[in-house]
Amino acid sequence: MIVNRLRALWVLPVALLLMAATPLVDPAPIAVPAGLDDKAVAKAIRLGGAQRGWLVTRQDPGAMELTLNIRTHMAKVGVKYDTQSIQLTYLASTNLDYEVKKGNRYIHRNYPKWVNNLANDITVQLALVQSQAAGG
Repeated sequence: MIVNRLRALWVLPVALLLMAATPLVDPAPIAVPAGLDDKAVAKAIRLGGAQRGWLVTRQDPGAMELTLNIRTHMAKVGVKYDTQSIQLTYLASTNLDYEVKKGNRYIHRNYPKWVNNLANDITVQLALVQSQAAGG
């Protein structure tokens, strides 16, 4: 009985640690609608990021860095873009338990949600920018 309780006390923290980290996979490229120039794409990225508090911390032609600060957590993604596609890539983080184990990247379970929301928000903004450019 005592052994079972000790085993349960050992399993719980290990299970919690396993649930806290998830594989880090960068989102699929975002397709840019036809007819948008680089300036319109950059605008959609900035507006999409602003929806949930992502700040543009660096901007160069065809590339940006977006940073999200939530409480004590920080996530930074690189954004490479042109008139065909946008690619989001993990750059750095603070207090998100990022680590590489056996060649696989792992991170806090909330990070993928934040980045997928960012990708979705950018997609929405691309459609809005396209409709504005078309006069709609």
